[in-house]
Amino acid sequence: MLDRLRAKARELGMAGRIQAVQADLDTEWPATGPVDLVWASNSLHHMKDPDQLLARVFAALRPGGLLAVAELDSFPRFLPDDIGPGLEARLHAALAEAQAGELPHLHSDWGPRLSAAGFTIEARHTFDIDLAAPLPALAGRYAQASLTRLRSGLDARLSASDLATLGPLLNSDGPGSVLRRDDLTIRAARTAWAARRP
Repeated sequence: MLDRLRAKARELGMAGRIQAVQADLDTEWPATGPVDLVWASNSLHHMKDPDQLLARVFAALRPGGLLAVAELDSFPRFLPDDIGPGLEARLHAALAEAQAGELPHLHSDWGPRLSAAGFTIEARHTFDIDLAAPLPALAGRYAQASLTRLRSGLDARLSASDLATLGPLLNSDGPGSVLRRDDLTIRAARTAWAARRP
């Protein structure tokens, strides 16, 4: 992804203005010098100590610099409720149970945390995504990738019946594959904050 970013920056004549750095933000902020913009997309909830990271971001931003944060409110849903029936609801319940200990900051209200780090919140907006069938073929690929990822982490938490229902849905070559369904939807929510260093 960093290579793609560098290539796009060159293509747009911005190679000298954009620096791509690979870093483990749980350990320290990379030596970038002052920055104008930090964009954190669906990532803060993965940090061991997000408040410490927000303090580092604040220190790295120039006065007037902007931190843009986008976090997921819910994992996307794709399937009609009659599949399973209620299969996807059970998948999400199992996911919430699995993530409770692993991702304690998931679904945090980042507004108070941004304010506590010294930022001035300029905007907060929740985006409800509700795309109805029929959808383009890429929606099937998105559903397959998302549901496959869900299944791989939840096998031990799902019933044999749910695993048996998921199998044909995820089978690329099968007639019941999500790649061939015309009743998929995409339902999710994301919340974004724009926070500025005074």
